[in-house]
Amino acid sequence: MRKVGYIYDPIYLKHDTGKGHPESPERLISIEKHVEPLKSELIHIKPRKATASEIAMVHDTYYPQEIMDLCSAGGTYLDPDTRCSIFTYEAASYAAGAGLEAIDRIKKGEVERVFAAVRPPGHHAEPAHAMGFCIFNNIAIAARYAQKQGYEKVFIVDFDAHHGNGTQRIFYEDDTVFYFSTHEYPFYPGTGSADERGKGKGKGFTYNVPLHAGTGDKTYEKVYSEKLPELISNFNPDIVLVSAGYDLHIDDPLTHLMVTTQGIGKIVENILTSTDKPYLFMLEGGYNLEALGESVYLTIEKMLSI
Repeated sequence: MRKVGYIYDPIYLKHDTGKGHPESPERLISIEKHVEPLKSELIHIKPRKATASEIAMVHDTYYPQEIMDLCSAGGTYLDPDTRCSIFTYEAASYAAGAGLEAIDRIKKGEVERVFAAVRPPGHHAEPAHAMGFCIFNNIAIAARYAQKQGYEKVFIVDFDAHHGNGTQRIFYEDDTVFYFSTHEYPFYPGTGSADERGKGKGKGFTYNVPLHAGTGDKTYEKVYSEKLPELISNFNPDIVLVSAGYDLHIDDPLTHLMVTTQGIGKIVENILTSTDKPYLFMLEGGYNLEALGESVYLTIEKMLSI
């Protein structure tokens, strides 16, 4: 049995996106309910709050203060899809801080793998602005922090149905962070074509697999059992971070992919067998509450057993 950490905190429920918004507190409530049978096997970790300077490892230095001020004033829409409320800065800081705490626990040898059930999600957030339900880029902040703790080469896997434009942009000219994404294309946010491969010294360290609407288990299985292990082996990372977005599920209301719960399990299995290095999974999308809960349960089950 693997030593697996699990991060959750009620602070994440205080991020109020407004009535009817798909990125709702109910997402984490569903995950908590589904994961309950596994909790005795997990190492429970409380997140810490990321500081403004830690957030600024990947964001513009003024950006955390800008978000704090907007939230303190009562909140507003940061883009047509992304709303902040009075508690959003706090929740988003603890979402980013979950990754930092996870890296610390991995570094100390207390855990081998961590699943962070956080919100708001992060992979669309760009250096200077929020986007696509995301405030701070949680996975990118974790990657930079991991490097400061000695994990020099970081591999990021993003299986969310939407391309992680923010994560790609942050590391596009970086040869120390490899970004790999499978996503529905052409679809929101419009980035992630196969010819986006990085720039400058980062050329060749971005790898996108754009997939058509209707893509299902068979294609995902091929990509994750063949291409991903090859890329990870060639890059030889010190740690693997995963943007775990479950909106690729066949029942998700916001996307048009056809991946089953079992198909998601195979994706996770192939990620986990690609290397024996530490893993950090951070929650991104997933908007069918039942499918989300079931998929996270299966993810953690495989993190414990593989």
